[in-house]
Amino acid sequence: MQLEFHQLDRRLENLRVRHPAQQRRLVASLAEACQQTPIVVIEQQGRYVVIDGHQHVAALAQLGRDTVEAAVWEMSEAEALVLERSMRARQPETALEQGWLLVEMEGRLGCSIEELARRFDRSATWVASRIALVETLPSSVQQLVREGKLAPAMAMRYLASVARINAEHCQRLAEAFGSAVPPWTTRQAGELVRAWREANRAMRECIVTAPELYRKVQQPSRMIGFVLSKP
Repeated sequence: MQLEFHQLDRRLENLRVRHPAQQRRLVASLAEACQQTPIVVIEQQGRYVVIDGHQHVAALAQLGRDTVEAAVWEMSEAEALVLERSMRARQPETALEQGWLLVEMEGRLGCSIEELARRFDRSATWVASRIALVETLPSSVQQLVREGKLAPAMAMRYLASVARINAEHCQRLAEAFGSAVPPWTTRQAGELVRAWREANRAMRECIVTAPELYRKVQQPSRMIGFVLSKP
């Protein structure tokens, strides 16, 4: 069925990481050929919650369209989310994306950890660990990941450990990693975070104040000179 954009509820689009390059290819494809695959929605109180197809909606909006072809699933939102995830099980998915989905279902849909474990055929520990990851990382850091500005691996492997100790430092490092040109590699981010963990309070502040200077220094053993050079 054809739906107008104002009929769509797109609140679930933040459960997936955006990929700018992939989105550009999709826009080009839709500009050349009309929409071939319908998005998936469920009906709730006269509106249609988008379960799958957020990238298509965004691409069509970029092209100035105001309608989208949709397939309506007759089931609850929780059932639709579980089914949609099972259908893309072979696609790459980060632990953070899994956590976003689980937090959504626990917080807004009222699913318990035990129920989520049963629905996704996982252990309660698996569910709890991913929910804890989302609760640990500051929302501003998660938003950088969603927008494709910060590599999920950097956020999960390194910044989460910083956040457990100092949320402000986590945010400042995430902003530095997300805006740097050339981009930080995962290895470089790991080296910096390891140096940060081993540093005292004053040196930690130096690292988050000037992470690019640390990247140029490269060697953690030279951090003493780095700190002494700070005014």
